[in-house]
Amino acid sequence: MSIADKVGESSSFGRTRSRSARGRAKALTEGAIPAYELVRLPLDQVAPTPLNPRRNFGSDEEKTLFGEELRDAQLAACVAVTRDAYLKLWPTHESTIGTDALYVLVNGERRFRSAAHVGLDRLDFVVRDDLAATREDFVDHLLAENLDREDFDVIERARGVNQLVSVCAEDGGERGARSRAAKRLNKDRSWVTNQLALLTLPTEIQAMLSAGEVSERDGRSLARRLKENPGQDAAQLLASLADTKDVLEQQKAEEQRLLAAGREALAKAGSSGLLSADNKLASSPEAATDVAPESPTAASAGRDLLSADNNPSASEGPSANVTAEAPSATAGSPALLSADNNASPSAAGDASGKALGEAPSDGVPVPREERAGSEAPQPVVRGVKFPYDNAIQAAEFLNARMDDAQFLILVDTLNKMAQHRSSALSAAE
Repeated sequence: MSIADKVGESSSFGRTRSRSARGRAKALTEGAIPAYELVRLPLDQVAPTPLNPRRNFGSDEEKTLFGEELRDAQLAACVAVTRDAYLKLWPTHESTIGTDALYVLVNGERRFRSAAHVGLDRLDFVVRDDLAATREDFVDHLLAENLDREDFDVIERARGVNQLVSVCAEDGGERGARSRAAKRLNKDRSWVTNQLALLTLPTEIQAMLSAGEVSERDGRSLARRLKENPGQDAAQLLASLADTKDVLEQQKAEEQRLLAAGREALAKAGSSGLLSADNKLASSPEAATDVAPESPTAASAGRDLLSADNNPSASEGPSANVTAEAPSATAGSPALLSADNNASPSAAGDASGKALGEAPSDGVPVPREERAGSEAPQPVVRGVKFPYDNAIQAAEFLNARMDDAQFLILVDTLNKMAQHRSSALSAAE
């Protein structure tokens, strides 16, 4: 006997022939070939399983087009199990699959139906009774092909998941059935729960989900609302969904308006000398000419805009002495109060010679880059002093701790306050 007969392979390169019984047995034992092979079966000997969650196999036109493609070439084989293996798991399905069926489909029902639609009498199959070892195995493999298909709509998928959960509950008990199904599908248990929730919706909404008229995300939202309000019908659920979306759109529009207002305020600050994000006057020739470098007091500062500590802003050059000279109530104008309603602190103390101290705040947020995460509660540090006596530090302090939208609103508000104070000072002159 030749070596080819022993291993079940052709002795000539590029040429194949049927394996002998002994060669096939040896190849199976060694794992050189799988325990199943491609066979061509008559379609009238094959029956679809009633467990398939798929209901839509395409229109007649689509089935005709696909059937003609199969007539030319079948690129993927259908998968089936024998009648005996199937009825061993579901004996009550005998009348459903019929008396003539010798095989039951696992995967490939669309190919099967399209071929029958155009009059084909045979297709290529792989018969795998190992897929019917248990009911969970069978349903799991039944879903395996469908879950990754783009045209497998969300309700069909939910039905399939429900079928698997039901089988897991029947074979292993209700407790933990969803977890076992999730493990088989390589999904989280919450994903399985969300799929099952879609099947609680009214049939009208399920049809809209299948047609793509309602998104799966909206479907989950409606399922949660139905759980909270069991008596609501499809019309009421859809009306609540529309109201929710309107509110969200309005909130989004308001956020965009505030952001646009903040950006506009920043743009104006760059050209009109209003406070910028660092609490300094805009650097422009016009702004520089308004500053009186020789006078430290607010009364003589002219049209200087006030910074966060209500003192003229400090800058490089002659005007840098403004904060160092510590303006007081005796400088010829009323004392300017800082944000804590005390006269501005200085090394020399106030007009009466009593030094002013700053009490630590109750607590301040830590900088954004030091927080644990965007979803975590905002941490607070106790005993940190807010830098009321230094405009630049105050700006940097707030910039590090506020989100973009709120910071832009803050700058816009400060600019309006600065305009008001500037007008008041001009009137006082």
